[in-house]
Amino acid sequence: MSRATAEPLAVLRRIRAAGSAPEQTSNAANAAPTVPERCELCATPVPPEHRHVVNLDSRALLCACRPCSLLFEYPDAALAYRTVPERYAALPALSRTEWDSLEVPVGLAFVFRNSRQDRAVVCYPGPAGVTEADLSVEVSEAFAGAAPDVEAVLIRAQDGGFERFVVPIDVCYALVGQMRTLWRGFDGGPEAHARVAEFFADVEGKTVERKAVW
Repeated sequence: MSRATAEPLAVLRRIRAAGSAPEQTSNAANAAPTVPERCELCATPVPPEHRHVVNLDSRALLCACRPCSLLFEYPDAALAYRTVPERYAALPALSRTEWDSLEVPVGLAFVFRNSRQDRAVVCYPGPAGVTEADLSVEVSEAFAGAAPDVEAVLIRAQDGGFERFVVPIDVCYALVGQMRTLWRGFDGGPEAHARVAEFFADVEGKTVERKAVW
């Protein structure tokens, strides 16, 4: 059964708020001081581009400095946190049967495995945030390839096909936050569609770049 969930990532709200802050005036005395983001594990200031870790119990994403992020990069260790990797990879396209099995009413979704609850979850964005639904074992096997908890298989209906990529899970939730802000009408509207197109162009570009490096 699908259920609308509250937006799980407070860090994304802070990112959006920072991005939408009004421009500073020429009067420096009236400008509000900038509060730097900090690592949510050790309180060290972090730059705007920083990594995240997932709290495996609460599913919250936390900002992390480089030393802290390195502590939780061991997938086989029994840890409470796991660092979100930076991998982007293209996967074979889905068949119509595989896509229909998701029962997603929109043309965009991502699938991840929750290791704590041992279940696969399909998520899709909407005007209220993200909607989640469990996947059956039979269906979830078709979406293997992403590391549990920290990566997701991102799927989009495109030109009659269903393209998919392995991406860091934090970028999926960042897209959800943007869709919540931009969504208009029943299907999201042209501004939301344009943002999805830009997002996938960026994903494809990073996939190509990493293929060239490998």
